[in-house]
Amino acid sequence: MALKAAPILVCGANNKKSTPYHQLGLSDFVGGRPTFLNFKIQREWECLSHRAITPVEDEIPSTPDVVAAPAQIAPAGGFHKDLNSLPKPLSAVGLFSSPNDGKRVRVAYQGIPGAYSETAALKAYPNCETVPCDQFEAAFKAVELWLVDKAVLPIENSVGGSIHRNYDLLLRHRLHIVGEVKLIVNHCLLGLPGVRKEELKRVLSHPQAHDQCEMTLNQLGVTRVSAADTAGAAQTVASEGVRETGAIASARAAEIYGLDVLAERIQDDSDNITRFLILAREPIIPGTDRPYKTSVVFSLEEGPGVLFKALAVFALRGINLSKIESRPQKRRPLRVVDDSNRGSATYFDYLFYIDFEASMAEPRAQYALGHLQEFARFLRVLGCYPMDTVL
Repeated sequence: MALKAAPILVCGANNKKSTPYHQLGLSDFVGGRPTFLNFKIQREWECLSHRAITPVEDEIPSTPDVVAAPAQIAPAGGFHKDLNSLPKPLSAVGLFSSPNDGKRVRVAYQGIPGAYSETAALKAYPNCETVPCDQFEAAFKAVELWLVDKAVLPIENSVGGSIHRNYDLLLRHRLHIVGEVKLIVNHCLLGLPGVRKEELKRVLSHPQAHDQCEMTLNQLGVTRVSAADTAGAAQTVASEGVRETGAIASARAAEIYGLDVLAERIQDDSDNITRFLILAREPIIPGTDRPYKTSVVFSLEEGPGVLFKALAVFALRGINLSKIESRPQKRRPLRVVDDSNRGSATYFDYLFYIDFEASMAEPRAQYALGHLQEFARFLRVLGCYPMDTVL
């Protein structure tokens, strides 16, 4: 059923409700330098970073099924490194971890050592302790349960597109986006030491990695074998020790699992970049000292031009949109609307995820969200964070 909400009001210095956003004229922020109107930035951000409206049903977490403990990694033999010495991935249920000694930031990622997500975590926090998780949701829960300080998870790839699972988990969990990391993906063909790439008959990797390296694989004439992730494929090749089997993974995975890099940069598209989000329990206080990005999710009433109106609130204030993604509401995917006396029409009910290039410390961003709230059924700020401009 439809969820109505009261408009967001400006949190003033006297902690009293004041004028709704829609009554603030565009002249305050169109042309010329904006005025702060004595905002308390930290308090304002705390107001907006939590749920602004009654949650949609997709936000309600469901009780997961019991997940068995992760299987033990088979001992390595011969020239391979000791795989049992690597950290075991956390599972979404029955999470456990050693307490943080306070010396290093603990960062969760999905996969096992050597995954591209681990490389992204090390780019964001070079001296961090990385904590592998078997699923994306396990990384979310590890942060919520204070087992780690941050999580670094992929959200989109320039070739493969958006990671829809993580968009859904952002809505279900109460974590905040505090940063982003852009990572150039360099796919490598890995094999056992002494093996030439012409000897390979099978290549293990994630299906997306297979698709991104299709030309190289066709030239080799090998059979593609799917794996849960690229680092897991490298681990399998190292543990099984079959000379005819190779893997597509990172150079870091080759180093960890004692494999040779038979070929580098085998992806079809050299401009292969993955964007990762950094998640934390608390939001950061936004500033204006560097380029910032803000991520929000909202839903709208059905009607002609409603999405146009929603996007216009940013255009009117000169705010650039860098990303827009729509996702059907999983728990209530359909909406029935009475269009005439002859019956009713059925529509998909969508959530819209938007990234815009402005800081919540800027009045124009606050005004834009206040304007959007006037006709949004649901609105939530997922985070305001510095943009990653270095590859």
